[in-house]
Amino acid sequence: MNASTNLSPVDARVSEHRMMELRTELQSAGLRLADPHAGAASRRGGAGPSDHKAVIVDGVTIMVPVHTSSAWDSPFVAGAPDASGASTLMRGTIPIATVSFAQAPRFTRLQTLDGVPYSHIATLHGTDVLATTVLQTCIRYESRKKSCKFCAIGQSLAAGRTIARKTPEQLAEVARAAVLLDGVKHMVLTTGTPPTSDRGAQILCESAFAIKAAVDLPIQAQCEPPDDDRWFERMKASGIDTLGMHLEAVTPAVRERIMPGKAGVPVSRYMEAFKAAVAVFGRGQVSTYILAGLGDSADAILSMSRELIELGVYPFVVPFVPISGTPLEDHPAPSPEFMKSVLAPLGAMLRSAQMRSADIKAGCGKCGACSSLASYEA
Repeated sequence: MNASTNLSPVDARVSEHRMMELRTELQSAGLRLADPHAGAASRRGGAGPSDHKAVIVDGVTIMVPVHTSSAWDSPFVAGAPDASGASTLMRGTIPIATVSFAQAPRFTRLQTLDGVPYSHIATLHGTDVLATTVLQTCIRYESRKKSCKFCAIGQSLAAGRTIARKTPEQLAEVARAAVLLDGVKHMVLTTGTPPTSDRGAQILCESAFAIKAAVDLPIQAQCEPPDDDRWFERMKASGIDTLGMHLEAVTPAVRERIMPGKAGVPVSRYMEAFKAAVAVFGRGQVSTYILAGLGDSADAILSMSRELIELGVYPFVVPFVPISGTPLEDHPAPSPEFMKSVLAPLGAMLRSAQMRSADIKAGCGKCGACSSLASYEA
C-alpha cells in the first residue's frame, strides 16, 4: 500500500519525502534481518551489486546492503515476514514502515541444455532486471596492484556460483526463460575487461545479437571505452539499446588510489567516448556509474555530473558498498547526509535537463535500485 493513499496533497508530499530519505538512509546504513532467508537469496561477492538484498519500500525496490560490516551495526531491523510477505521495518525498537522482499525468480530453477544452472548464467536484479557478467575474468583483477579495490568479480567464480564465459546461446536461452517465467523487462550485460583493444565490446555484441534473436528484450551493455569509437555503431547494430561506461570515481587522485589499472584510461578518454556514444545511442541512453563515498567530494561529483549531463550522459550516482573480501571491505559507506548533499542537487539538475531515469530504455539507471537518485528527480 502506498503511504500517500488518502492523504492531503501536502501530507502526501511530506510522506513521499520521508520515504525518499528513508530509502537513502537504508542504502547507506544497511539492514539487519530477523529472517535472513526472507525473499530471494541475497548475493555475497561477485560483480555488483553484491552483499545486498532487494527490498520494496513504499512500492519502490531498492538494493540494501545486508552482508556488510555497516549493515551488521545498522539501526534498521526488518522483522520476519508475515503470511502476506510484509515485514515491519524498525529503527531500533520503533516501527517506522512496512517493507517486503523481492521473491526468488522461477527461471533460476532450470538449467541449460548443456547442463549449466540458469543461476550460473544470469541473476535477477531488483524485481524485473536480468543481469549477467558475460566474461567473469578481468585483466585488472589478475593483479592486486592494478585491480579496482572495490571489485569482487572473481569471488563468485572461485566459489563455483558462475562460469567464466557465458556463450551467446546460453544467454539467449536464459533471457527467453526469464521473460516468459518472471516477466523480466530489460537486461544488463556487463563484462570483465579482456586483454583486447575493444575492451569487451566484441563479446557484448555477440551476446546481444543472440539474445535479440531469441526474445524482444531491451539491453544495456557495460564496458570500458573501446579504443575505436566505431564499436559504438557495431554495438547499436547488434541490438544493444543503451550503453554504460563507468567512471566509478571522478578525480584523478581518487581514481589512481582506488583503481590503479583502470585509471590508466584517463577521464579525458571517457569524455571523448561519451560524446561519440551519445551520437549513436541518443541523449540519456548513455550512462556512467559514480560511486559516492570513495573519496571524491560532493562538489567534485556534482561538477562532473554537470559536465556529463551537458554531453547527454546520465550520471548514475550510487552509494559505495564495501564488499567482504575486497581491499575496501572495511572502508566506511557514505553517510546518508553525504548522499543527500549529492542526490538532491543532482536530481534538480536532471529535472532541469529533462533527463530522467524512466526514459532510459534499459540498464542500471532505468532500474534505479542501487540508488535513490530517481526519487530526487521527481
